[in-house]
Formats: sequence, C-alpha cells, structure tokens
Amino acid sequence: MDIDGVEIRDSFAEAFPMRATRILVTAPDRGWLEAAARTATGFATSVIACGVEAGIERWLDPADTPDGRPGVALLFFATSRRTLESQLVARVGQCILTCPGTACYAGIDGSERLPLGRSLRFFGDGHQIAKRFGERRFWRIPVMEGEFLCEHDTGLVTGIGGGNFLILARDFPAASAAARRAVAAMEGLAGIVLPFPGGVVRSGSKVGSRYAKLSASTNDAYCPTLRGRVEHSALPPEVGCVLEIVIDGLSADAIVAGMRAGIVAACAGGRANGVRAIDAGNYGGRLGPHHFRLREVLAA
Repeated sequence: MDIDGVEIRDSFAEAFPMRATRILVTAPDRGWLEAAARTATGFATSVIACGVEAGIERWLDPADTPDGRPGVALLFFATSRRTLESQLVARVGQCILTCPGTACYAGIDGSERLPLGRSLRFFGDGHQIAKRFGERRFWRIPVMEGEFLCEHDTGLVTGIGGGNFLILARDFPAASAAARRAVAAMEGLAGIVLPFPGGVVRSGSKVGSRYAKLSASTNDAYCPTLRGRVEHSALPPEVGCVLEIVIDGLSADAIVAGMRAGIVAACAGGRANGVRAIDAGNYGGRLGPHHFRLREVLAA
C-alpha cells in the first residue's frame, strides 16, 4: 500500500489501556484561557516520567460552555485511578485555580468520579460555599480576584494510550513539515490528544534498556545515526530523519480517526515532499492489547 508513492508499511501501533478524564475550563478571554490550558497540560508527555499524559482536546465557543464564556476541553490520561486523581487535583489546583478569571467544570460522565472542587474547596479556609444546580454540585472558593467556581467532581473512564505512527523522511525539513501537516489535521478531533511538544516526539522509545533502572530507551532501529551499527535497522539509506506522533484517546474509534487524518496529511504531496514511508511503533504485542494496523486504519 502507498499514498502518492509513500510506502505504508505493514505494521501496527501498539497501545495500552489507561484511565482518563476530561475537564472544561473557561475564562474571560482567550489569553487567560490559553495560559491556564497550557500550564495545566505542561510536563505531561509520557507516563514513563511525567505520571500523566495530557493535552488540549479542542477550544470551545462560548455557546458550548456552561457559563457562556470562552472555553477549552482538556484530556488527562494515567495508568491508574490513584495517579490520575493525584495529578488532576494538583494541576487544577496549581494551574487553573491560580489563573485569573478561570472556572472549572466536569467534562465527561462516568459512574466512577474524580474529585475537583471536593478536594480544592479546603483552600477557602472555611469560607467556601457549596451550590447545587439539579444533580450537579459546585464550590465557590474565595480568592483575591473574586472567586473560583469549580465543579465538585468529574467522570472517570477507560481510555487508550500509545496510538502512534512514524514519519520516515529524507531529512529534517521534510519530516518536520509532514509532522506539522499531520498535527494540523488532527487538532480539534473529538476524543484524542497529542501529548508531546507540538504534538510530535523525536525521541521514540522501545521497551527495556541495557541499564536495569530504565524501563524504556531510544528506539535504535529508527535512529539514522545508528544505521549499520545496530543489528536490525528499520531505515533504508534514503531516510535521514524519523518523527513520531503519539495519540491518546477515549476510544479505539477516536484513535483510528486521528491516525487516518494524520497519516493522509503527512503524505500530502507524496515522495516529492520528501516523505518516504509511514511506519508504527510496536513491541511484538508485549506492551498492550490494542493493535492499530496501519493499512486497516487507512482502509477503514
């Protein structure tokens, strides 16, 4: 299979179950909203070292938010409920509560719940006030600028982490341009986030290491500088740069939609734009039960 001469390798992206949640954040204007969103989802690229993977799912018009103000939907993923709860409360408390003008709401239903205002209300030092609207409970927490409105809790659901594809290109400019096309095509799609910087990771990893303390290490099969030095390089001579896009999603269908949009965009212009092949990161089925086969994704 190929797209305009770009080979689609017969491989699969290997992903694993995660726990996930969504919150909605609003603010008086886009400036404060973006400050809160970027800060709350910072240092959240990989559970290998960050504990949580997070990102901006989509920006919301005032008509689509609970309080009629500009908003943003943020997704958070972790490998356990305990970790996700700890990270969520810390990030809302340190990055959204502190940001001028913001409010925080539940963004997803679920029979299991994660605390938001339930934990953060104690910052009010006894001056916090509970309000209930229908089945939803909120906390008004006094702050120097006025008050922080925060919903009592939000839903906890099962998600998927580690959907991915690799862009094998002639050189860095070609790989960078293809990755940016892919990210632009995937931004705003419902139910997914791209947690790495700008949606792209250059340091793709493999499971395990020769150093006992490390659970993951550089994916040497895709490192151009190691071609000819490692036993099983996956790169032909004409590939000088590889960039990876990692996708976390609330469902398999959401990840498939994201991968398909991203791969098609990355291949736009074909080999003339310097892209040679699309591959995927997997570990022979040892990492997780979700296998997204590239050719099946594109045929869906």
